[in-house]
Amino acid sequence: MSKHKISSLFLALLFVAGVVSAQTDPGVQSASRGTGATIINPSNDPNGFTAFFNDGLNRFEQVETVSNSANSGLGPRFNSNQCSSCHAQPAPGGSGAGVNPQFQFISSGVAPDDTMPTFITAAGPTLEARAPFFLNSRGGVNFNAPNGGVEDLFTVTGRSDAGKCNLGQPNFNAYLAANDLIFRIPTPVFGAGLIENLDDSTLLANQAKNLDNNLGIAGSFNRSGNDGTITRFGWKAQNKSLHMFAGEAYNVEMGVSNELFPQDRPLPEEEQAAGLAASCLNLSGSGYPEDTSNPTQTSNAAVLDDVSAFANFMRFLAPPPTGAVVLNGSQVAASTISAGSSLFSSIGCATCHNPSPGTTQVSNFVPALSNVAVNAFSDLEIHDMGNRLADNVSQGSAGGDQFRTAPLWGLGQRIFLLHDGRTTNLMTAIEDHSSRGSEATNVINNFNKLTSTQQQELLDFLRSL
Repeated sequence: MSKHKISSLFLALLFVAGVVSAQTDPGVQSASRGTGATIINPSNDPNGFTAFFNDGLNRFEQVETVSNSANSGLGPRFNSNQCSSCHAQPAPGGSGAGVNPQFQFISSGVAPDDTMPTFITAAGPTLEARAPFFLNSRGGVNFNAPNGGVEDLFTVTGRSDAGKCNLGQPNFNAYLAANDLIFRIPTPVFGAGLIENLDDSTLLANQAKNLDNNLGIAGSFNRSGNDGTITRFGWKAQNKSLHMFAGEAYNVEMGVSNELFPQDRPLPEEEQAAGLAASCLNLSGSGYPEDTSNPTQTSNAAVLDDVSAFANFMRFLAPPPTGAVVLNGSQVAASTISAGSSLFSSIGCATCHNPSPGTTQVSNFVPALSNVAVNAFSDLEIHDMGNRLADNVSQGSAGGDQFRTAPLWGLGQRIFLLHDGRTTNLMTAIEDHSSRGSEATNVINNFNKLTSTQQQELLDFLRSL
């Protein structure tokens, strides 16, 4: 055999060996796992909250308009016109879908006079944009003027139901040119009622256990500026309750004023100047707040305002079930997933992504929320994640590189990963945990020391969640 043929054969064998040993994210698991069901057992629902869950789900899926409909109140600025358009994967209450609904808003007439931001793509994540800092008069970043507020993507200008409201979009090109724009994707809310029903004492006791590590992991809690207690919802754990989480989203993401956030919201730069123009106020024509309770309606669930209904829907969503994993067309063995689970703990992932931070208190809503282990794979603490993940936005006591440990339950069916949806690949998401200043760096070093087979086992385990 010639030297050339021997060399070619050797290279071919190396290529095959590389393919065999390479770690592969099994990807989004398409088989139904029952995600999106309610935690309520209809046969053990003494207060009748099943009806409230169903009513909340219905409102969660309704499309908002500016005026002239039962769902008036959209705008004047917004990121979406429907809760479930952002929280869609793999069921209402999840994260962003594989096909981004925002990409159709201009062509479909939802925002007819706007220009599509360059970072919004058909197959990309559903996004919220924030500018960490205000710009100066020369278009540069003014590091002495923190911003951090949401820069809503779209306006109602040009819609037939928007009257004479005439608004421009944020200057995204200027923010991008100054490298002063960061993104967030929707957080899944499956099992959120269990997280809400964890007592502070339970979380504090769990934190004390987590501190017993040799990995350089500390962690702290974000806290309410009102009563000082632990907050737990949102990428930086900035919201105390599901009610607050829903009210903020209704106002910030859809522009609907409500009983928690009673005014229309200007952009941060408008808030610094003169606020919204008079022609863009009270576009629904119903007065403020646009979302209120409905005391004359029936059934009981219909009396609630939308924000309360949204909160109940999220509160009663069941945690996402685990499931089998398919990799390259074949089902992964249960023993492989079990091995991955053991590795997850042994290398330190579980120091932050606790399989459970504790057990819930007795619920005044439904028995299904009472005395239940919260298998969220999160400690609900905020951690320093280093310069690679930092977004330079502070919320509450969470600083610019701090994030809540993202709950991993439901990860098997999640498409876009990390707080900004920068990747769909678990390997990339894992490696991005390591950078200067990150508490996770030693854990990622441990991951990188695993064999290829062990790394694959850990990836398979993660997609079983």
